[in-house]
Amino acid sequence: MLKYKADLRTLIFLSVTTALLFVQWNMPFNLFLSPVLYILSLYLAITVAVIAHNHNHLPTWKNQTMNTMMDYWITLFYGFPVFAWIPTHNRNHHHYTNREGDHTITYRFSEKNNLMTLLSYPAISSYFQQHPIVEYLRDLWTRNRTKFYQSIGQYAALGVMILAALLLDWKKAILFVLIPHQVALFSVLIFNYIQHVHADEESEYNHSRNFVSKFTNICLFNNGLHTAHHLRANTHWSEVPALHAKIEHLISPDLKERGFWPYIIRVYIGGLFVPKYRGSSMRLERIARMESSTANVEAHEMASAM
Repeated sequence: MLKYKADLRTLIFLSVTTALLFVQWNMPFNLFLSPVLYILSLYLAITVAVIAHNHNHLPTWKNQTMNTMMDYWITLFYGFPVFAWIPTHNRNHHHYTNREGDHTITYRFSEKNNLMTLLSYPAISSYFQQHPIVEYLRDLWTRNRTKFYQSIGQYAALGVMILAALLLDWKKAILFVLIPHQVALFSVLIFNYIQHVHADEESEYNHSRNFVSKFTNICLFNNGLHTAHHLRANTHWSEVPALHAKIEHLISPDLKERGFWPYIIRVYIGGLFVPKYRGSSMRLERIARMESSTANVEAHEMASAM
């Protein structure tokens, strides 16, 4: 029933995420075990966000009913209806890839790349993604009522889960449901930001930053290999490393980082004290070259006219 055997891993991660919620909810506090399990649950929340991304590009199951059920399952642990990836990511971000028109654009208000722009990006990006979601629902209401109700049903299922958790125990609901939801939503927006900020959105191969560490990609379903993903978005996550290997030599070394956390620490912590650690913008460098070239042409034409 699975399209790819590799998605057994997807099912295992979702199952463990689900089971862990029940374990944490019912387990008495243990000074050692509880913090360890909580950190694990936050990591799993991040993987759910990655799974939501993968599932919307290439549905997990061959059977449509199973995929619809998968949508609901992911929604409950992602913290937002997964249909929203279609208008905001599949149809918009992959069409524009951080160019003008992309609702998730990284330079909307600033060309800088620092701790402030990093931390403010999720709220800004979330706000601008609401419009295409509403428009998508309006379109579904007109042309596909079944999908419209399925999409609204995701909102309803998520709302029921959160309300039930709050009524049962509001403290546990905040700790084990709402905070993991926010971690999932926040992290996936952070990933989008660092994968595109200061890259060259007009380049065929240099529009995305890649994290090539095997450990990073094992932990995040190969989500670090972003150029290959944009090059062929319908490639299954398990096959992305092979595609990346074919194009890696075409990607600028400046856009190939080893690991996620070393990059975060160097750029956003080290960059607070050493400006060069923030790196430079390939986008701004391209614009400067274009302006310089235009100025040279204009100067040459003026000299010729004289």
